[in-house]
Amino acid sequence: MTEVADPRPLAAVLVSALAMCLIIASYRYPNVRESWSVVAALAKFGIILSMFPGVMDGTVYEWSLADSLGIEFLAGIDFVLRADPLGLLFALLASFLWIFTSFYAAGYMRGLDEHAQTRFFASFAASLSTAIGIAFAGNLVTIFLFYELLSLVTYPLVAHNEDNEARIAGRKYLAYTFFGGGVFLLAGTVLVYWLTSSADPAGEAHLAFESGGIGMLAEAAQADPVFAQAAFYLLIAGFGVKAAVMPLHSWLADAMVAPTPVSGLLHAVAVVKSGAFGVARVILEVYGPGLIYDLPLNVPGIGEVGLNIPVAILAAFTLTAASIIALRKDHLKRRLAFSTTAQLSYIVLGLSMLHPLAILGALFHIPAHAFGKLTLFFCAGAVHVETHTDYVSEMAGIGKRMPLTMSAFAIGAAGMAGMPLIAGFVSKFYMLIGSGSVGGGYWLFAAALLLSGVLNIAYLWPVVYTAFFESEDRHDAKPLLEFPRGGKRESYGTVEGSLAPDGGQRDEPDADGANGDGDAVADRDEDAEYAVDKYPSDHTVPEDAATHDDHAEDHHDHGDHHHGGPPAGGWERRSPFGESTWLMLMPIAVIATGAVVLGIVPGYAVFLDLAMYIVEGVFGVDSFDELLGLSLEEAMEVMSE
Repeated sequence: MTEVADPRPLAAVLVSALAMCLIIASYRYPNVRESWSVVAALAKFGIILSMFPGVMDGTVYEWSLADSLGIEFLAGIDFVLRADPLGLLFALLASFLWIFTSFYAAGYMRGLDEHAQTRFFASFAASLSTAIGIAFAGNLVTIFLFYELLSLVTYPLVAHNEDNEARIAGRKYLAYTFFGGGVFLLAGTVLVYWLTSSADPAGEAHLAFESGGIGMLAEAAQADPVFAQAAFYLLIAGFGVKAAVMPLHSWLADAMVAPTPVSGLLHAVAVVKSGAFGVARVILEVYGPGLIYDLPLNVPGIGEVGLNIPVAILAAFTLTAASIIALRKDHLKRRLAFSTTAQLSYIVLGLSMLHPLAILGALFHIPAHAFGKLTLFFCAGAVHVETHTDYVSEMAGIGKRMPLTMSAFAIGAAGMAGMPLIAGFVSKFYMLIGSGSVGGGYWLFAAALLLSGVLNIAYLWPVVYTAFFESEDRHDAKPLLEFPRGGKRESYGTVEGSLAPDGGQRDEPDADGANGDGDAVADRDEDAEYAVDKYPSDHTVPEDAATHDDHAEDHHDHGDHHHGGPPAGGWERRSPFGESTWLMLMPIAVIATGAVVLGIVPGYAVFLDLAMYIVEGVFGVDSFDELLGLSLEEAMEVMSE
């Protein structure tokens, strides 16, 4: 690769920081204020896209504080921003999605008449600035600075509602990501500094990212393998906090108290993806697959275990456990939050398997998950704005009221489950092939991927089914979870002489007050009780319920005159383009379409080509075809040549 001094990486970081100042200055003029977000998003994406052709031709664009201004940042360490293939993958994705999130955020905040909108949009711009800083950071110190700054500037977004629940979530978010993740990351960085400076004859530290791993770190690991192993796990833990790997995950679900645009772009794309992106940097460009493969752990009673195996096991456990937890969540955004925890571990698992195909699948899953999950969050937010409905058990028949939104939700759900023709299928297919190519005990990871796919269907399909195939007065709230197999006859309401959901005739009370089975009418009424009251789930925690009710009272009815669930008389049937404002429907339609395009013609999408180019650079080959059909051992031999 050819390194070229260029200010564009710095410009990409600063453009949204400048927009933050303009947003604050325009606080009296909402249209102008929100226009700055759109203009900055377009400018940021244009700057980043302009570097794509050069990066694909082998050019790395770099801006250095020392070279540009003659300022030494730290002793022997420079502040460097560089646009390389891996950084461009993350930056291109975040900047593109910010364009449509800017429109969506305007519609969402106006639709709910939210307070402190200037602070919200300013913090949003600052968050994107730091996210791009993470993408273009050229060494471990630079990425650490932006990683910590991202936690600080997103705190106002998490705590936006300013109620007790939001403040608690904000403090937990900082405790995990700023203090916890930051400490781990700093400790790992210091260890790498010490290892490389000790191994270098000139005493110089080597912290700059190198495709395939830092060469001096590989030499240092031979002399001090224990410290090299410790540094690896510290770095993985530091980035794993934001990637929500268990047991460092619980901040993510609580952070869903933030407005949905925050949940969408920052907590399904930028913030959590910065964690997964950091893991990719460590595995591919700090240690490299070769060093990880050659530096096994010596576990007493077991023997030598690959350095990557504990990470892969933890990721497989996380994606399975988080999917199971999501099954029990009635609150839609919390269900999606645990889905995010699971989906991020797909990326970590694919990277930690070290096989070229698995790594390719993991890298492509970064945009695949972003498009699918952003669609789901956008849909959840639109439902909240228009109907104030947040719980799956209250969404029966809502497909009549919001047909386009719920159709887009079905597309996003299919992508998360890895269904063909949606982006998620392509990434998971590569990961499955990669795990199969490794062989041995890696089949357990393939089994975890398949099991999680089934669980994805189990917790997302009921939302689609409830919306389109059940009616307001006769439905099972969550038949897969809380009822006997087949579901109870109905959740609430009775319709005399009607058919039960299983197709049988309902039993009616006879003259003495008993039904056809001889049971008391009271028993039938008990069966007809609202299911989520009789079988409580996560939403019935007293504090959450109180906060939910208080929050609902602060919003306007927007014509529906109810708070949650269908209004009296059932959902109003609306056309696809009359269910909400264009500010919200346009981003939903575009992002959902993007998920389909990535699934149908991935070869024409820049993300797959970029991911292949990254893998080629890591393994040192001229064409990805050279890596096809290789076992893990053979791939490591190719890398070492």
